[in-house]
Amino acid sequence: MSLNFNQYAAEGNTFLKKYAKELQISEDPERAGRVLSSILHGLRSIISVEESLQFISQLPMFLKAVYVNGWSIKTNKKKVKNMEDFIDLIRSIDGKTSLHDFESDEIAEDYIYATFFILRMYVSSGEMEDIKGELPKRLKGLIFDHIFI
Repeated sequence: MSLNFNQYAAEGNTFLKKYAKELQISEDPERAGRVLSSILHGLRSIISVEESLQFISQLPMFLKAVYVNGWSIKTNKKKVKNMEDFIDLIRSIDGKTSLHDFESDEIAEDYIYATFFILRMYVSSGEMEDIKGELPKRLKGLIFDHIFI
């Protein structure tokens, strides 16, 4: 198997442009990248390592790289009970730029739903159901409730 890093980079850049457009921040792909990373790392913080591995097995290489960047499987799962807790978690992951990246709870929630909508293009509905099964009751709607057109 040969590794074609240029191809992964090109696919990643194409995805990031589409993702930024979906979030309505086409003018700021760096922000879109931070948002994506924070949301994926937030998800990774609340599901089991086993589920994370099953999830990333279906992702394209460029999304796998974002998901696993900085990952330590020895960290404990974060306790989140609802959307507000999840937004707080992703803001803490985003760090200093979170005030800019996630300006309001409404924008943060829109970004989260859009991200899960986009992930469904790469991940089977069965795997998304498995992830849904690990989410707290008040977050289960992340997976299938919001359909964007």
